[in-house]
Amino acid sequence: MIKALQTCLYLSMMLGSLQCNSQADTASASTFNGDRVAQARHLVGEQLKQDLVAKGLKPGAPIFLRAFKSEQQLEVWIQDSAEFRHFRTYPICRVPGLLGPKRKEGDLQVPEGLYWIEVFNPKSSYHLSMGINYPNASDRVLSDPKNPGGEIYIHGNCVSVGCLPITDEKIRELYLLASDAKDAGQQQIPVHIFPCRMTPENRKNLLAPHHPELLPFWDNLSEAYDFFERKKILPTYTIEPGTGTYLLTQ
Repeated sequence: MIKALQTCLYLSMMLGSLQCNSQADTASASTFNGDRVAQARHLVGEQLKQDLVAKGLKPGAPIFLRAFKSEQQLEVWIQDSAEFRHFRTYPICRVPGLLGPKRKEGDLQVPEGLYWIEVFNPKSSYHLSMGINYPNASDRVLSDPKNPGGEIYIHGNCVSVGCLPITDEKIRELYLLASDAKDAGQQQIPVHIFPCRMTPENRKNLLAPHHPELLPFWDNLSEAYDFFERKKILPTYTIEPGTGTYLLTQ
C-alpha cells in the first residue's frame, strides 16, 4: 500500500511539473506570438547593444564568422572602419566527425572552407538557425558528385550530424547580430570554417602527422586564414574550375 501511494504521489508530481512547463511554454509563445526573434531581442537585445557600444562597435555593422573545429570555437568579428575587430567567441558545444572537410552525405563531417550565410530560419527545430552555402563551388568539385550532402547550419541546441550548434542561449545573440547586419545592408555574411587555428605549430603537429593526404587542401585554406590574421580584412577570392582551389585575389 505504501509503495502504491508513493508511486501515485510521484506520478502526480510529474504530471504537475509537465502541466506547469506546458503553461509556461504557452505563456511565452502567447507573449511573442511564436516569434523567436522578438523573444531573443526581448531577452538579450538590449544587453547585446550595450556590449557592442562598450567596445566601440556599431550595432548593425558587417560581421564575419570564423569556426575552428578542433578548438570548438566560433568567433564573431565586427567591422570597424576598414578592419574587423573581435567581439565574441562562442563555444561550439558539439563537433561531430573528424578533422577534415565534408565530402559526402551522411559522413557526419562538419564542412571546411570559405562560405557565407545564405538562409535564416527563425522557426528552426533547433530554436534559431542560419544555413551556410555548402556545398560551394569548391565542394562541388572535391566532394561526391552525386551526393555531397547539404543543409549545414549554425543553430541552437547541442546536437549535430554535421552542423555547428552553440546552444539556444548563444544562438539568440548571434542570430540578432547576423540579421541586424543583413538588415543594415550586408549582402553576404562570410563564414570561414577551419579544422583548427592554422598556426605553423598546428599545421605541423596536429594536421600533418594524421592526415597528410589533406595537406594540399589545408595549405590552400591557410592562405585565407593567414591573410586575415595579418590584415584583419576579408580576403577576396575566386574558386578555380576543375580543381576547387581557392584563389585569393587580394
